[in-house]
Amino acid sequence: MVGIANRPGGYDQNLIDFLQPFLSTISQLVEALRSERDRKRAEEEIRRLNADLEQRVVERTAQLVEANKELESFSYSVSHDLRAPLRGIGGFGKALLEEYQGRPLDETGMDYLKRIRRATQNMGFLIDDLLKLSKVTRIDLHTESVDLSSMVREIAEDYRKNNPARVVEMIIRDGITGRCDPVLMKIVVGNPLDNAWKFTGTNEQARIEFGATVKDDVLVKSRFSPPPAGGDEGEGGIRKSDGETVYFIRDNGVGFDMAYVDKLFGAFQRLHATEDFPGTGIGLATVRRIIHRHGGRVWAEGEVGKGATFYFTIARSVSPEA
Repeated sequence: MVGIANRPGGYDQNLIDFLQPFLSTISQLVEALRSERDRKRAEEEIRRLNADLEQRVVERTAQLVEANKELESFSYSVSHDLRAPLRGIGGFGKALLEEYQGRPLDETGMDYLKRIRRATQNMGFLIDDLLKLSKVTRIDLHTESVDLSSMVREIAEDYRKNNPARVVEMIIRDGITGRCDPVLMKIVVGNPLDNAWKFTGTNEQARIEFGATVKDDVLVKSRFSPPPAGGDEGEGGIRKSDGETVYFIRDNGVGFDMAYVDKLFGAFQRLHATEDFPGTGIGLATVRRIIHRHGGRVWAEGEVGKGATFYFTIARSVSPEA
């Protein structure tokens, strides 16, 4: 009632008493409107937070489902592939005991020992690679802008220094960058480069290329090592990339049969005989895990006798909890 009381000339008390209930009602209505506005704001904020939480739950659930699938496949592969060298050790060890008890080893016996040694070395390599795969799953991501062209160039230079007799044409596009964990990304580019170097070994005109292309609302033909949930995949293994950068490493080596591409990124999966191309078959499984932690995808295309191309993407923003 202050506004009325201070009016020049004032009002008589009867008018003040008459207006007071109306003004009180108006004041209550204003307060109610203010409360309703605040309530709506609070409800909207709650809805927003709930939607954000639901999205996080969906994403985390998808990650857990994918992790469980990886663990199941991984456990089977570990038990299968570690058993192979153990069988060799057991078989040749038994032969030594039965055939050479009480007498010196001849050439055949020495061959048994060499086979046992190779089997133990293979087990050591498998276990080392398993530890690496476990490590990239557990360590925190520390992302920054990384010059991937320089990284690939350094790796390629190491190959040249270690293999001076080989002549390989290296095509490395300049200025290719990405926001990623530099330590883990060196594994990502290093493994396909190592494969490219290895699988072009019988090619007298070997060529390895690193590059990137931006796919803007176009369809990218690809065969994926299982993509993360929620992607927009079209028919026939075709996926829209909506302006993302697609990195690639291409070679003209022995290639592979696309009928087996789904095996390529699994632990201990190999498409070539160990005698021809050594390795444990864990490298690309490690690459796949790192790329998924970066919110990206990884896939490959190849043709027997004509080479292979490995592709990967990185999310524009990466959670350190990935």
